[in-house]
Amino acid sequence: MKIFRNRTVIGVLCILLALIICFGVTPLFSRSASEKTEIVRVTKDIKEGDEITAEMVQTVEVGAYNLPQNLMTDKKEVVGKYATADLAAGDYILSSKLSAVPAAENAYLYNLDGKKQAISVTIKSFATGLSGKLESGDIVTVIVADYQGKGETAIPPELQYVEVISVTASSGYDANTGEVVDEKELPSTVTLLVTTEQAKVLAELEQDSELHLALVYRGTPENAAKFIAAQDALIEELYAEPEPENSGETAEGTESKESEGAEPSAESEATE
Repeated sequence: MKIFRNRTVIGVLCILLALIICFGVTPLFSRSASEKTEIVRVTKDIKEGDEITAEMVQTVEVGAYNLPQNLMTDKKEVVGKYATADLAAGDYILSSKLSAVPAAENAYLYNLDGKKQAISVTIKSFATGLSGKLESGDIVTVIVADYQGKGETAIPPELQYVEVISVTASSGYDANTGEVVDEKELPSTVTLLVTTEQAKVLAELEQDSELHLALVYRGTPENAAKFIAAQDALIEELYAEPEPENSGETAEGTESKESEGAEPSAESEATE
């Protein structure tokens, strides 16, 4: 009788548990599974380091169940950020794949203010690029072999002091960001911060001559700025517009006319 009573209690408990699951837990699970939320999804491939624009992403409605906590749900919080990893069309965007600042290897490109330009020159041999020891912020002098086809080695006056903003390997990875690059991979190009006049000279020399970069200064930005200021002053002097030559002649002509006009009056006074 006692055994029968225990089985009855167990049966009742099982029935109650089944009812709780059917009418309590299951509806809650179904409700949470059917809930919708808006998330931000990629519409076109985005490369690492790219700035995300409104055309690259869209807001879509998906099931809210089991979504990652760091999933981006507001398009406004995504546009203008930089991708820290490659994103393919259809991917959801996680906050961990976004950065408010550009990647280290691209940061200098976003600091250009229109006054100066970034231009790259080829390192044609290991020695011409200071054996791969150049770093961002270095001040270098550009030495040109066979300058202007004269068979002479010279330093163009426009390129006495130039700032290095990047050293790049042939793979496209920058050697001055602190990232690990293949040890066998040597620097291939150096990107310099220059004026328009310097850029024209460098573009010409890149085609016709061999460039050597000599390190002039490595240190604080304040001292580096002094070298650049001296170079800018020299360029301004080199490319200053000459004063009109006829200004002096005009002044002399005016003085002579005035003197000629004064002489008759003096003679007339003497005659009188």
